[in-house]
Amino acid sequence: MSTALVTGASSGIGLEIARILGRNHDVVLAARGVDALNALASELPNARVVAVDLAGHEGAQKLVAEVPDVDILVNNAGFGDWAPLAEADEEKLDDMIELNIRALTRLTRAYLPAMLARGSGHVLNIASTAAFQPGPLMAVYYASKAYVLSFSEAVAEETRGTGVTVTALCPGPTASGFQAGAAMEDSALVKGRKLPSAASVAAYGVKAMERGKVVATPGFTNKVFAMSVRFSPRGAVRRIVHRMQAPKK
Repeated sequence: MSTALVTGASSGIGLEIARILGRNHDVVLAARGVDALNALASELPNARVVAVDLAGHEGAQKLVAEVPDVDILVNNAGFGDWAPLAEADEEKLDDMIELNIRALTRLTRAYLPAMLARGSGHVLNIASTAAFQPGPLMAVYYASKAYVLSFSEAVAEETRGTGVTVTALCPGPTASGFQAGAAMEDSALVKGRKLPSAASVAAYGVKAMERGKVVATPGFTNKVFAMSVRFSPRGAVRRIVHRMQAPKK
């Protein structure tokens, strides 16, 4: 049976992706929250738990040492923070860059050669609709997701025709616990809104990955918004996103 590795599997979209993949694959659940991972592993027929902090500088290296080869890599681990850059916590920003960008890059680089040698494999990177425009009040988070999208598209082209696929999943705001982690519950982007479930986003993402879709954006409104920013003046986009991110009155 093939093996899937899901980072950030303790909650939200990562947990739901692990549930789906765990039906037909051996699945490795990686995150910091051991209790949550063990609870999820108890639901699945063939699950293994690896406790690792991928925001730590050596986290990705430790995970690869524990799990040297996989058929499916899901880079889901990541977090955001809601604050103007001048007021943001510097250590949190460093951890965000380490987790959202560096760990994702290292894990993809580590597992890709064996996939290419076999002529099969999938990489699913969780980006965001944040990837399509700058994000005042969450500048580093939005920039990190722009990196994930650009990186995924580039590697997808490099691997085209090899049997290995790379997919960037770009969900909008999702009921996943992300908002609480980013302390952004008062943002106009999410406050008072009924958000899509993590389970629905996960199902969409896994199907897109299996089809080999390069950029997968769930939801009609999200697709329209992602397209519209390409044709809108950059200054207008920045101001619109700033208003959307500001505290809801």
